[in-house]
Amino acid sequence: MSFALITGAGKGIGKAFAENLAQRKYDLLLVSRSEDDLKKVCAELTQRFQISCHYLAMDLSKNDSAKQIEDWINENHFEVSILINNAGYGLWGKFTELSLEEQNEMLSVNISALVNLTHRLVPYLQKQSKAYILNVASSSAYQAMPTLNVYAASKSFVVSFTRALHHELKGSNISVTCLTPGTVKTNFVSRARMPHMQELSDKLSDQPDKVAKAGLKAMFAGKIETIPGFMNHFGVFANRLAPKSFVEKMVAKIYQQKEK
Repeated sequence: MSFALITGAGKGIGKAFAENLAQRKYDLLLVSRSEDDLKKVCAELTQRFQISCHYLAMDLSKNDSAKQIEDWINENHFEVSILINNAGYGLWGKFTELSLEEQNEMLSVNISALVNLTHRLVPYLQKQSKAYILNVASSSAYQAMPTLNVYAASKSFVVSFTRALHHELKGSNISVTCLTPGTVKTNFVSRARMPHMQELSDKLSDQPDKVAKAGLKAMFAGKIETIPGFMNHFGVFANRLAPKSFVEKMVAKIYQQKEK
């Protein structure tokens, strides 16, 4: 079987994608920053499901990361039929107080790596009888979020880009889907440096496996977008009805609270 390439695959939703695709007997190409995490995931899935699993430790914030991934695919003659752009993270804090360097690195992962890798891999996907692209955004894409300003804006880009690409490739062999989960039990809160939100996040978060299954179900069904979970659906619907200024004030009250 052809390979599924997953970014951010060492843990969280990315690892859950890998597990679910391995169950379907897809061979895997896993990309993430941590070689230790990738090695562990590959060994586990190879043993459990008797699939072929390869990994590449890569910092996706680097300008040439997508080219290095493409070179890796070419050198090993991998045939890719699924691309899951899952890698991404947030930074909590006011725009003017966070360093520009940190925010640009986040944008490189959340936007540039996704766009560059998609552009480079479309020709490989076109060689398959059927191929899929799944881009992971966030429910934060649907409103401005003070103190998660640039992160939320980057996820808005992912939704818009994915929906447009879905229409551009409609009728071809490539189906494009956007997954927009709410809060998920990952290391997002820790990575974003917002420990004061950990308790609330733990209460509201979905399990990575649940989110990954919803994303893959929508992807294989050829849907343009999926928002897993009733409360997340309701939240997005409510945001569309409520005045933007009201929503932004409510979000600010939740996220701008000081660290305890």
